[in-house]
Amino acid sequence: MIERTDTLTMAKTVDYSSLFLENQLCFPLYAASRLMIKAYQPHLGKLDLTYPQYLVLLVLWEKDHLTVSQISQALMLESNTLTPLLKRLEEKGLLKRTRDKDDERKVFVTLTSNGKTMREKAVCIPTEIMKNVDVLNLEEMKALYDHLGKLIKHLK
Repeated sequence: MIERTDTLTMAKTVDYSSLFLENQLCFPLYAASRLMIKAYQPHLGKLDLTYPQYLVLLVLWEKDHLTVSQISQALMLESNTLTPLLKRLEEKGLLKRTRDKDDERKVFVTLTSNGKTMREKAVCIPTEIMKNVDVLNLEEMKALYDHLGKLIKHLK
């Protein structure tokens, strides 16, 4: 809240413009995130996946056989949010969870053959999504990605 004093009337006025929606960095980030996820829905629906489930698979397609903790770190999710996602993906036959024999607290997550096959079905999704983002050229997309990465790193 910024206070100003009107010198003619000596009355104090408060500038609430910092609370205008148009002045909130969080709002365009929130709206863009929602709209991007919405753009993924038709593609993921064909694979019977939600966006968060897709993110889990992206991590495992990059490097299989990770601990729940490693996936949690990669996605910046708490384990109590991640565990139900993993359970649903396991029920769909896309991954398997196994406890470490030496340390029962560690749970490893490994893709099944169906989970690996799903990768082939999903490979076209990023290209399809980028068609929706043709308002930005490749250089602008890379710059946006870098700026968001800096913001995420700072807020983390």
